[in-house]
Order: sequence, then structure tokens, then C-alpha cells
Amino acid sequence: MDPDPRYVPLTDKLAVRSYVSEKLAQKYLVPLIAAPVAFTRAAFDALPASFVMKANHGSSFVEVVRDKSQTSFERLQHLTEQWLQTDFYKVSRERHYSKIRPRIFFEQLLLDERGKLPPDYKVHCFRRGNAQPVMYISVISDRFGDTTRGDIFDVRWNRLDFVIGYYSRSEEPPGAPPNLAAILDTAKTLSEGFDYVRVDLYAPGDNIYFGELTFTPGAGVLPFVPDRIDYEWGRLLRE
Repeated sequence: MDPDPRYVPLTDKLAVRSYVSEKLAQKYLVPLIAAPVAFTRAAFDALPASFVMKANHGSSFVEVVRDKSQTSFERLQHLTEQWLQTDFYKVSRERHYSKIRPRIFFEQLLLDERGKLPPDYKVHCFRRGNAQPVMYISVISDRFGDTTRGDIFDVRWNRLDFVIGYYSRSEEPPGAPPNLAAILDTAKTLSEGFDYVRVDLYAPGDNIYFGELTFTPGAGVLPFVPDRIDYEWGRLLRE
């Protein structure tokens, strides 16, 4: 069975910006600095002092640059060449990625009031027909640091006693963001029309920014601990 044809433009991290703007508003998009056809010396020179470099056609193609003077055009050019030459379908066997034309783009670096990268709020949205979605929030803290943690919460911000993937839980669970209700409303809107999608958001200060839509997280093979949660979540797609 072929994947839903909507997956291609909505998984493309550049093309999906139009969908978010139409469903919500432009203010939910992380400001786009550039999306050059080719990464040249001139494109590098035009970048601001800090930014995030990404590729649109796969997972983990992210380079956070806090201080441009501490990197070089040659280093980033080598990285872009590696990314653009990667057929992510062959890496993960997620077929919708095979139809995305690889591009490099640059976004504004988001920081919280402490000058740190804000947590990722990954909202898993399960929906049957016109019913209200069942949602769980996976919070990834310090994603690019040395103490990355992953915690799962229900919509009332009760931490749940299981783990998805390879991040350890926090010793002390992070507090609920003050705009939790708005985060959930945003995820609800963006997930309309899909049985399942993970909506990734950032919420520094009073803002909410869109990260990505993921229809097949971890290519569907991330471990659940305990593994009964894998079965329980799977049932949400069938009931």
C-alpha cells in the first residue's frame, strides 16, 4: 500500500510551511533566513551571526550555529553535501521521503529566556473520524546538549511511566509550559484529517513555533519501555 499522498508535501520541511500558514498563521513559523538553491560562499557570508541549518528531506539533518565565527563555510559545505547526497528513504524505508527533492535551508535560532534552546514538545495525536483527538506529549529537553532527556505526559501534564526511544527520563519532571492549552490547540488544528500524526512544536516565552509533522516517527520501530504501551497506542489507531 502506498502512503497517503499528503505525507510528501507535509513531511517536506520547507513545503509544509505553506500548510501551517494556511491552517494557523505566519506567526507560527520559525523565521526563514534563506533557502538557497546552492550553498555557496556568498550564501554563507549573508547568514547572520547565529542560525540553524537544516535539510528538508529527512530526520536529524540539523546543525545549530550559535556563533558563526566559530564555524566555517568549508565545514558547513561538507555537511550540506553529506545531507543532500543522502537518500533518506534508503536509510529508513519511509517511502514518502523518496519523493522529496532535497534542499538546504536556514532558520532563526530560537532561544528561551535563559539563552538555551527551548524544549521540543512532540504531540502525538490519534484521531478517529470527527472525534476529539487523543493526545500525548513527549518533551525532549536539552536535545543538542549533554543531558538530553525524554518525558511523556498526558494532556493534564501527568508524567507517564514509560519511555519511547533512547532518551532517559528526567530525574525531576519538567514543569508544564504556561501556554500548554495553546500548544494542545495548535496540535489539534494541525492534526485535523489524520488518524495519526506527531506535531512538533517549540514554545519559548509566550510564543508557539511549528517544528515539523511526522507521520512515521522513528520509521515505526522506536522501542517502547514497557512494550505494552506499543500495543496500547496501536489500538488507538484501530478503535
